[in-house]
Amino acid sequence: MTTLPLPAASDVSEELALALLAGVATAASTRGVRLAACVVDRGGHLVAARRADGAQLGAMSLANDKAYTAVAFGAPTARWAESSVPGGSDWGMGGSLGGRAIVIAGGVPLYAGTELIGGLGVSGAPSAIDDACARESVAAVGLGVER
Repeated sequence: MTTLPLPAASDVSEELALALLAGVATAASTRGVRLAACVVDRGGHLVAARRADGAQLGAMSLANDKAYTAVAFGAPTARWAESSVPGGSDWGMGGSLGGRAIVIAGGVPLYAGTELIGGLGVSGAPSAIDDACARESVAAVGLGVER
């Protein structure tokens, strides 16, 4: 029997996920907002989540789906904010991924160099603030949001 080499791939660790959540909390605090944030691995499975006291009721669910969308497509969710409106080239995209696709800012993929290792989703403030907090946290740990 021949043994085939297994592919080697990185994934977001719990330690990294917790550091990302701490970064979001810091970014939110400086802006005076209460957010929820979720980190998923490259398969879209939840690794860690955090919800600030007083964050909006739906923030956690949206944060999880933003992270899932970002890793599923390997791109920030903000990319589809304009193209997914009625008549846009990506109209209907919001119904994809079994209804989990989120097409507003706040979800970013996590790239270690050119390798996609997970996603981070942030929700609870206007989407531009969600996005800024996510990107600030990602940069603070030395990852990127684009390949």
